[in-house]
Amino acid sequence: MSHVPTVAMIVLPFKPLWMSARAGHLAVGDPAPDFTLPMLHGDRAVKLSEEIRQKPVVLIFGSYT
Repeated sequence: MSHVPTVAMIVLPFKPLWMSARAGHLAVGDPAPDFTLPMLHGDRAVKLSEEIRQKPVVLIFGSYT
């Protein structure tokens, strides 16, 4: 939502913009797309496909503030 121009936020209703930003092609039960993320401390990266081979992985996307 940070990339939406302010004018668009004023003119267009919030709900359609939010649902458009969240639109995707995954359904419940579909495998997550593979991705790589850097570790917070260190120079190593974590790749989903490597982690999921070793143990179950739970992905949580949200805000805890």
